[in-house]
Amino acid sequence: MRVLLVQSRAPVTYWSYQYSLPFAGKAAALPPLGLVTLAALLPRDWELRLVDLEVETLSDRAIRWADAVMVSGMLVHAGSMREVLSRARALGKRTVAGGAGPTSDPDVFPEADHVFRGEAERRLDLLVEALEHPERPAPRDLSPDDGGRPGLEASPVPRFDLLDLSRYASLSVQISRGCPFRCEFCDIIEVFGRIPRLKSAEQVLAELEALRHLGGRGPLFFVDDNFIGNRRAVAALLPRIAAWQREHGRPFDFYTEASLDLASHPELVDAMVDAGFTAVFVGLESPSPESLRSAGKVQNLKVDAAEGVKRLTAAGFEVFAGFILGFDTDHEDIFEWQRDFISRLPVPRAMVGLLTALPNTALWRRLDGEGRLRRTQLGDQFGRPNFEPTLDERALLSGYRRLLASLYSAEAFYDRCRLHLESVRLVPAPLRPGALPALLRAVWGIGLRGPRRRHFWRLVLSALRRGPQVFARAVALAVMGEHMIRYTGEVVLPRLDLALAQVEREAAAAPRLRAAAGRAGVSGRATGA
Repeated sequence: MRVLLVQSRAPVTYWSYQYSLPFAGKAAALPPLGLVTLAALLPRDWELRLVDLEVETLSDRAIRWADAVMVSGMLVHAGSMREVLSRARALGKRTVAGGAGPTSDPDVFPEADHVFRGEAERRLDLLVEALEHPERPAPRDLSPDDGGRPGLEASPVPRFDLLDLSRYASLSVQISRGCPFRCEFCDIIEVFGRIPRLKSAEQVLAELEALRHLGGRGPLFFVDDNFIGNRRAVAALLPRIAAWQREHGRPFDFYTEASLDLASHPELVDAMVDAGFTAVFVGLESPSPESLRSAGKVQNLKVDAAEGVKRLTAAGFEVFAGFILGFDTDHEDIFEWQRDFISRLPVPRAMVGLLTALPNTALWRRLDGEGRLRRTQLGDQFGRPNFEPTLDERALLSGYRRLLASLYSAEAFYDRCRLHLESVRLVPAPLRPGALPALLRAVWGIGLRGPRRRHFWRLVLSALRRGPQVFARAVALAVMGEHMIRYTGEVVLPRLDLALAQVEREAAAAPRLRAAAGRAGVSGRATGA
């Protein structure tokens, strides 16, 4: 078998950092970890090639080479995935769609001959059989009906050799799947379950060594949806990672995602810092206890969010955080409440989204039962919500727009950067390859030619007086800010304006439609219809 693995392309998002990548000299933020993990699980006698549309184009020649084309992505990648699937089918190739998108909603991908849902470890027999024997009838859904939650001891070292690691701003590994909490809006617990499953320390170190052997250095994302979902296992793993880092001269700067209760476990925080973790994403969601409680995010009620963020920052982390608007319990004061809450936190990167009902989540099922679902959500949050909100939709969209415009003004972003740099305790780290060229590009592009040069120099010169580690963090934040600020102004706010205009038109047309319906009802009764 000759199989072409294709990672689809995402539209520009807050997470993609397209406006920041040129400063780092990179083509994409992260490599396609799911596909290289799949590649390691496919039969060894298959010939595999990988095309990541984030870093290269897909030629017809590459498609013609293959016997089958396998495409992966999330719902936000659906447009790109469907385009690739259509091209491959037009050239007579068998097509398979997999990954988070098809797992959540396989019907979104009608161009795929086959779909595969869920995890791949020990679950590929149907897929392999169908592709190796195309003459035999095979179902469209090639995922076994087994719950799809295998132990991760079956997960081999991903095929990192299929990637050009130099094209990516950060590398990635995964050590666990699953989260113990019950957040109503989250699909992670639906897909991966509430009992976290972990790889062994030997597996994790083998993956780190594979990346190091291929020349990988610098930022590395542990993509676990809750890194501390199993605190006891992680506590045992971290000293092994720290020892490996020391043995090899600390090749990586780690970052991950974790629940806010991490701040209540200082011994775990210290162990993460010792292992080389420098940043963590935390879902804060809302300052409203009522909204947290209604969404099932009760773990956040046990820790004062502002205090927790300050503790994590003081330990050495850059905390970047998620926030949500549009809970049923939100009122019109939530926008100002969120703005005040976020502006007092040392959180430069504040990711604020409208609540979305992802397919097959508890939220989706509740709203479906209440008759409030509108349509399938395809991955971003800058149009109208995909359900009928309890808050007036015009108030929701206009308040969301005001909040984002405020948070990602240059003044507000750089103020949060200063709060972070004044609070963080940084440990010495080795100078990374490419650091000096990236610094020169930042000085030229932001400090000399950019519209935010005054903010840039004020931040980095103040940081320089506090030492090289703080200076490096300041430059990195300014570079990331270029993406956050530009993306908000050039993409997000105009899209919200379009959504708001549509709601205004519908509101203006509603009285006429009701009147027309009333006249039709009167006419029908008069004629006996």
